[in-house]
Amino acid sequence: MLWIALHLPLLSLEAFAATLPGGQAQAPLALVDGHHITAANAAAHALGVEPGQQRATALALAPDLLIGQADASRDAAALTAVAHAALAFTPSVCLQPAHDPSRSADTVLLEVRSSLRYFGGPARLLQRLREAVTPLGHRIQAASAPTPLGAALLARGPRRVHCQELPAMQRALDALPLWLLGPGREHWEALQGMGLSTLADLRRLPRPGLARRFGPALLADLDRAYGERPDPRVAIALPPRFDSRLELFARADSAEQVLHAAGMLLARLASWLAAQHAFVRGFALAMQHEPRWRSDAQVPAQTVLEVALAEPSRDPAHLQVLLRERLAQLQLPAPTLELRLSAREIVPGEAPSGELFPSAASEREGLVRLVERLQARLGAEHVQRLQAVHDHRPERASALRPAEPARIGQRGAAVSVPATPLRPVWLLAPPEPLAVRDDRPLRAGRVLQLLSGPERIEAGWWDHELAERDYFIAEDSDGALVWLYRARLPGGEGSGWFLHGRFA
Repeated sequence: MLWIALHLPLLSLEAFAATLPGGQAQAPLALVDGHHITAANAAAHALGVEPGQQRATALALAPDLLIGQADASRDAAALTAVAHAALAFTPSVCLQPAHDPSRSADTVLLEVRSSLRYFGGPARLLQRLREAVTPLGHRIQAASAPTPLGAALLARGPRRVHCQELPAMQRALDALPLWLLGPGREHWEALQGMGLSTLADLRRLPRPGLARRFGPALLADLDRAYGERPDPRVAIALPPRFDSRLELFARADSAEQVLHAAGMLLARLASWLAAQHAFVRGFALAMQHEPRWRSDAQVPAQTVLEVALAEPSRDPAHLQVLLRERLAQLQLPAPTLELRLSAREIVPGEAPSGELFPSAASEREGLVRLVERLQARLGAEHVQRLQAVHDHRPERASALRPAEPARIGQRGAAVSVPATPLRPVWLLAPPEPLAVRDDRPLRAGRVLQLLSGPERIEAGWWDHELAERDYFIAEDSDGALVWLYRARLPGGEGSGWFLHGRFA
């Protein structure tokens, strides 16, 4: 077996920073629990703020310190998203419990021996793992070892070590400090007083004496880490539905603030979809409003924004673009304090393969996304397409239909029509009458040179809109090509020459 451990040393701070508006995450931050500092970022450390300090002491050292409340449920949601990202690489994913029962877990474990060949080896797999976790906004410390606890200890240690064989892992574990073991942390002062500092020091002592003085848990953890005792793990199960919430630290008064926080929820959605190799056709963002604004009967408890996709996707950047377009049209009735993202209509499928050169499929995908974005910004009813119609009359040979991105580029999506001679796309409505000199059409006082024609059209007798015309392609004085016609019979539809279209 080969286990990879992903340790998130700043999980609590990063989960809290995700609730902040852009820019504030770089300011001095700290989390408190029971009036004591539990975590602080680098900017706060530079001002002297350390875990364990009183809240008042930290504020005296850093008056501008931004303080948030530690939240185990928020940390668990963030760690779960990392676990979902890991499930895209192996079904054997579990969480390493925290040494301190009062703290949240902060390490994800993956058994990857059966996945190495598919992903191109340990180095390539680890690189892909980092890329998958990066959108979630977490810094990871990774290590690998033949045992799950051994990998977890190495990931928490001072050096990132990757061992595939048991002897190499045991040598690396020997150098780790004792306090990384859960029971070792509990008895750290006594062990330190005995002159013990590393796991190697502990292993050299007589086991019966250690068990009598410190209990069997210390030796049990030591044996599991070194592969001398079984360490079975239960893999986590992927929830059947995606539903994630994020409580904002500061109320969001604008759509841009909502979008910043929603980006984290979309990244979690993408990880959940990747774990089951699926795509989403739509999602809903519920914005919970501040309670004190609800005294007005016109203000709802929440605003729900539905985003539908013409083609299934799990690209968080694309989902965020569509959400941005929808939010730009929304006027928030009240400040938002909490966001909740839920997905609907999940479509299983395989991820697209990479391409060296553009293909018809990739070009179609770009067009689909353009239409989706236009529909999100303008409304679906304002984005239309031309569809060919069985009618030889140029003005009736096409009709406007609602754009359906899912059908773009599909065979048979438009009505097939027989091949026709060259015609311009730009038609004038109504056709423009032209002056005539010696029975030759003029434009801007100059004679148009006929290049081809006539193309004869006789149609419309069935709906009393008879068209009997002879069409010609002509060249203007500036070299532009135009499309002309004249009535086929004297006294027929109109008389003289008409300009009906221009070639691009």
